[in-house]
Amino acid sequence: MDASEFEVRKEELLKECEVASQVFDRVMPRLERFMKPFVDSLVRREQIEHANTFVQGLLSDLEHKNAESIAYRFGEERMPLQWFLGTSGWGDEPLRDELVHQVGDQLDEEDGVIVFDPSAFPKKGIESVGVARQWCGRLGKVENCQVGIYMGYASSHEHALVDMRLYLPEEWTKDRRRCKKAGIPKHVRYRTRHRLCLDMLNKHGQQLPHTWICGDDEMGRPYWFRRHLHKLTERYLLAVPSNTLIRDLEAEPPKYSGRGRHPKRPWTRVDKWVASLADDAWNTVDVRDGAKGPLTVQIVKRPVVGRTDKRQEGHEEVLIVIRYKDRDDQRVVKTDYYLSNASLEVELTEFARAAKAEHRIEECIQRSKSEAGLADYEVRTWRGWHHHQTLSLIATWFLVTEARRGKKMDTGDYRSSDPRSDLPSPTKALRMRYSLTPSKRMRKTPSTERACPPLSLETV
Repeated sequence: MDASEFEVRKEELLKECEVASQVFDRVMPRLERFMKPFVDSLVRREQIEHANTFVQGLLSDLEHKNAESIAYRFGEERMPLQWFLGTSGWGDEPLRDELVHQVGDQLDEEDGVIVFDPSAFPKKGIESVGVARQWCGRLGKVENCQVGIYMGYASSHEHALVDMRLYLPEEWTKDRRRCKKAGIPKHVRYRTRHRLCLDMLNKHGQQLPHTWICGDDEMGRPYWFRRHLHKLTERYLLAVPSNTLIRDLEAEPPKYSGRGRHPKRPWTRVDKWVASLADDAWNTVDVRDGAKGPLTVQIVKRPVVGRTDKRQEGHEEVLIVIRYKDRDDQRVVKTDYYLSNASLEVELTEFARAAKAEHRIEECIQRSKSEAGLADYEVRTWRGWHHHQTLSLIATWFLVTEARRGKKMDTGDYRSSDPRSDLPSPTKALRMRYSLTPSKRMRKTPSTERACPPLSLETV
C-alpha cells in the first residue's frame, strides 16, 4: 500500500468514526432500561433510587465521582447516599452476576479471551480495607495502596470488565480486630492474587466462551499458576518477567563426555536468549493501521521448559517474544515475553491476537478510572469498596453498550437496522487490518475505541 492509498483508506476510516448527534438522544431513558435488570435484586425502593443516582453520577462529568459529590450534583443529601454505598446491606454479587451474564451474551465469541489484571489504588493512612505497603503500578514503586484483581473479557466485538476481588495482604488477615473494624466477613481468609483469579475463573468461566487465558507478568511469574491452568485444560498466554529462566528445547545440548550423566541444556534468562537471536529468526506480523501507517511487530516462538519453584524442569511450553520497533529509526522500543501451553503449530497471528487482548483489558481499567470513577471512592470498609467497584463496573459496561450503539452494531429501540443511517455520507465498511485471521476461520472486525468522550447525562 503506497502513501496515497493509505491516505484514502485513512479518510474512509475517519468518516466511519463520525457519530451523529442523534446517537445521544434519549440517553436517560436508555440508562433507566439498562439499570433495571441490575436493580431487580434490590428489595427497597430507596436502594433502587440510590443505585440509579450513583451510576448517573459515575457517568457524569464530575471531577471527583464520590458519594458526596454525586449527591450534591443531583441536589440530594449526602448522608443517605453515603449510607447506601458504605453501610447498607444490599448484596453486590447478584449485580456482578448479571453483568457477567450480559457481557457473555452480547460479546459472546468461541475464541474470546479472559484476562486477569491487578490494579492498585494509592491510599493514605492505614484504616482503608486492604491498604498496605505493596507494589503500586500506577506510581511505579512500593507505596501505600489497595490492590484489586480484575477479570475482563475480550472478543472481536468489544472488551469489558466483568468481576473483581480485593486482595488482602497477610498482615490484614492475621489481625482479626483490624478486619472486624473494616467490616471484613469472618469467613474471608488470606488468598494469593492468583487464587483470587482462579476463584473468578471457576465461577464465571463457563459463562464466557473463550480459548485463551491471558495476564500480565505478575500473573505469569509463578510456575504453579501456569501449571494449574494447564491441568484445567485452559490454554494460556501469560506474560513473564525478563529474568525468567528457560531451557531452549531446540538448542543443541552440551556434548557428552562419556562419563556420568548426560549434560542438560543450560538455564537461560529470556532476555539474554532473545539477545542471542539472529535477525532472520524474527517474523513480521501486520497488527493494525496506525496514524502514520501500518503498525507491525516482530514475533518469535520456540519450544522451551520453564523452571519450577523447586528449581526443576516444568512441563513443555512455548516461549513467545513480541518486540516493537520505532517507525523511523527501527530501534527496538519494547519487548514482551510470554509463556504458553498452546501447541507449537498455533499461528503467530493467533498469539499476537491473544497478547493484544491482554492490553485491551488494561485499557478497560484505565477507561473505568477516567470515565466511570473506579478510583474515586472514599470508603474504608469491605462493603463500601465492593459496592463502589460493582457500580463502577456497571457504569463502564453502559459506556461500552452506548459505544457499540453509536457504531450502530445494534439498532437500539427506535432506529432502523441500517448501520450508517445517521451518517451524512454512508461509506462501505472496511475490514480493519488488526483483525488477525486465526488458522481455523476468519474473525469479525474488532471494534475500535469509542469515537468521542462520554456525554454528560445532564446535558440531554
